[in-house]
Amino acid sequence: MRRLVAVVLKEIRQVRRDPFSLIMLIGLPAFMLVLYGYALNFDVRHVRLAVQDRDRSAASRELLASFTHSTYFDLVATPAPGESLDALLERRVARAVLVVPEDYGRDLAAGRAAPIQLLLDGADSTTAQTVLGYARALVSEQNASIVASVLAGAGQAASPPLALEPRILFNPELESTQFLVPGLIGFLLMLTAVLSTALSVVREKERGTMEQLRVAPLRTWELILGKTIPYLGISLLATLIILLAARVLFGVEIRGPHLDLLLAVLLYLFGALAFGLLISTIADTQILAFQAGLIASMLPAILLSGFIFQIRVMPWPLQLFTYVVPARYFLVILRGIILKGEGIATYWPQVGGLVLFGLAMVTLASLRLARREA
Repeated sequence: MRRLVAVVLKEIRQVRRDPFSLIMLIGLPAFMLVLYGYALNFDVRHVRLAVQDRDRSAASRELLASFTHSTYFDLVATPAPGESLDALLERRVARAVLVVPEDYGRDLAAGRAAPIQLLLDGADSTTAQTVLGYARALVSEQNASIVASVLAGAGQAASPPLALEPRILFNPELESTQFLVPGLIGFLLMLTAVLSTALSVVREKERGTMEQLRVAPLRTWELILGKTIPYLGISLLATLIILLAARVLFGVEIRGPHLDLLLAVLLYLFGALAFGLLISTIADTQILAFQAGLIASMLPAILLSGFIFQIRVMPWPLQLFTYVVPARYFLVILRGIILKGEGIATYWPQVGGLVLFGLAMVTLASLRLARREA
């Protein structure tokens, strides 16, 4: 125990001698959360809309009002009949163009179908699909209003026979930040934890102090724990700052048990710190350790964890590879605790995945250190 405490104290002194690195490990995650939290936003609002009203009737004005009075569309242009509509999309003046044909109001009054046209910029297919969904929803509401008016005029019941009453749980406003911020937390914790331990051991190699540790009467597990414990404390402090920033800036509340969240974070950091130690046993310079840690932690945590892209739509070889990515398990637990208010016991398969990953990384790091000492 004394040897372990001595290694821990030595590592704390090393951290105190480099206050810039300490500030980076604590402050950088919060800064990146703010940066990515505002930059990554999948909510499609205030789409630039151009309208060409060739009918100019009361019915067409009512239809256009349903578009422009919503939060989905902003009216930016009203091209005259005969003016090129494709040019508006090509010059990015508008992302969508709504065309109301002549006799639109007359066709409605006569009970005939009145088709309208929507031109979309399909360069961004995801946004185009979302905008198309908004337009269809608004047109459906307008259809229901017209049908209700006709039925009421005929003295029949104006209520539609089928009405959908959605009840959205966990994220009622459907804000993408509520889904993305937990993913950002997982990504940032993995990045900072891996880099901290990866650079720590390599720094010892470059300074020549690693040889002193090898000849000291230290067991491998004491060296690993001694190198890990200080950075575990730093990572927990960074976690607290990140969660506070998420609450203040993005309104992300922790609905589940706080102790369960702490346990999940500890399991995740345990594996991430051990992974950093494994990288440190392979790399011989801080530059190489930084590059390896950056690639090995950042890319899987972003691309293969379910943070942005759904795992089930990936090719099956990539789906298999995601099982060795700890962020895959952590994000499921984190979103369950933060958004759904559930406890960690609900996610025992994911907890098992984190435990297995951590044990595997500790075992591999121990074997590498023991081999180098031999």
